[in-house]
Amino acid sequence: MRYAVPDLPPGAWHVGELEVERSRFIAWVCHAPDSAAFEALLATARERHSSASHHCSAFIAGPPGEQNAIGFSDDGEPGGTGGRPIFQVLEGAGLGQVGCVVTRYFGGTKLGTGGLARAYARAAALALDTLPRRELIERAALCIRVDFAGEAEARAWLSEQAVPVTQAEYRADGVVLTLGWPNDTPADLTSLETRLRGRITVLT
Repeated sequence: MRYAVPDLPPGAWHVGELEVERSRFIAWVCHAPDSAAFEALLATARERHSSASHHCSAFIAGPPGEQNAIGFSDDGEPGGTGGRPIFQVLEGAGLGQVGCVVTRYFGGTKLGTGGLARAYARAAALALDTLPRRELIERAALCIRVDFAGEAEARAWLSEQAVPVTQAEYRADGVVLTLGWPNDTPADLTSLETRLRGRITVLT
């Protein structure tokens, strides 16, 4: 499976800001491959803006459409006005492994439930508009054995296919290469077998 994720290093975040009726909404977005990364972002937002009224949030710690490693919170706002709108924006963007916290400073004017939901959603969408992204390709380990003479040719072919070699083990009978094969692509090594004249074994 291939999908977009935030192109941010661990511990970093991307910020967007919006003002509605003098209420200030600050959206923080991070790369969240797991819930711990999201929780770290939430803790940072709470620490840096300890006097804020609310810190509504949502995360998807998996691919788009993930049903288990997800969550959202209204943090004291009326039910359904903060966390869920943020989550719906993340989900609608087709992003995976993403977390978002929207910090609110109350400006003195009540926005109503509809106004709150729109404001939180707009703040999250604003941050996503300028969020740097990269494609993530889910991969599975695939091991092949080639003779020593065929290693360079095998690595060259794998490089052409954009398949990384994650490990190499040198044995008496040749080299075992562990590959990061894309999950959404059948493991067709026919052309490599032709190049190596059959001097390749797929290990199970």
